[in-house]
Amino acid sequence: MQQHVVIIGGTSGIGLAAAEILIREKFKVTISGRDPQRLANAGNRLRNQAKAVAVDAANATAVAGLFDSLGSFDHLVLAFGSNKGLGPFATIGAEDLRLSFAEKVFPQFGCAQAAQKFLNPRGSITFLSAVSAFGAMPGAAGIGAANGAIATMVPTLARELQPLRVNAVAPGVIDTPWWNWVAPDEKAALFADFAAKTPVGRVGTPEEIGQAISFLIINGFMTGQTIVCDGGIRLS
Repeated sequence: MQQHVVIIGGTSGIGLAAAEILIREKFKVTISGRDPQRLANAGNRLRNQAKAVAVDAANATAVAGLFDSLGSFDHLVLAFGSNKGLGPFATIGAEDLRLSFAEKVFPQFGCAQAAQKFLNPRGSITFLSAVSAFGAMPGAAGIGAANGAIATMVPTLARELQPLRVNAVAPGVIDTPWWNWVAPDEKAALFADFAAKTPVGRVGTPEEIGQAISFLIINGFMTGQTIVCDGGIRLS
C-alpha cells in the first residue's frame, strides 16, 4: 500500500525538494504552506502529483483542521524554519530570540503533537534543525539555541512515542529562499566565505537535504537521530 507523507513547509527550498524526491520514490505526498501563491507554484512544479493545502503552521486551529481533513497518514516532515536569532550575543534582542522560537520551535512541536493521533505507529516524524545547534559559530547563539531545542527533543520523543520513529536533519549552509532576506551581492559574498570554510568547498543544495529526509523516512531502523548534513562546515 502506498505510504502517505505530509510535508509542512513544502512549498519551497528543502521541503519542496523532499517532496520531489519522495514522489519519485512512489510515496503519496501532501504539501502545505501559508502562502497560497507559493503553494500554487509548488503544485505546478510538482506537476500536481501532490496534494497542496494552505496552512499556517503557527495557527494551532488550522493545523488541527489539516490533520482532521487528511485522516490517517504515515510520515510527517516539518521543513520550515526561522531566520530570527542571528547576531552577536552582546546585541541580539530578546524579541528576536523569542521570534526564533515562535517561528520554528513552537510550531514544529505543536504540529508534531497535533499529528500524533493520526500517524501510523510504524511511521515517522522528521524535524528540521540546523548545524547552528552543533557548530560553535559566533553570531549564532540565538538561532542555535532554537535549533538545539529541536535536536534535543528528538531522542526523548523517539523513546516516548515508540514504535513511531522520530529523527531530524540539521542542514548546513544551503542555497534556498531562506537567504532571500540578504541582498544578492551580500549573499554571493557570504556563500563564497562559507564555501571557503567548508571541507567540500561549496554550499549545499535543497536536494541534498531532501535526500537525507527521504533516507530517514525509508530506513525503518533509524530513530532518535539528528543527521548533520553540512558539508563539514561545523568542523571549522
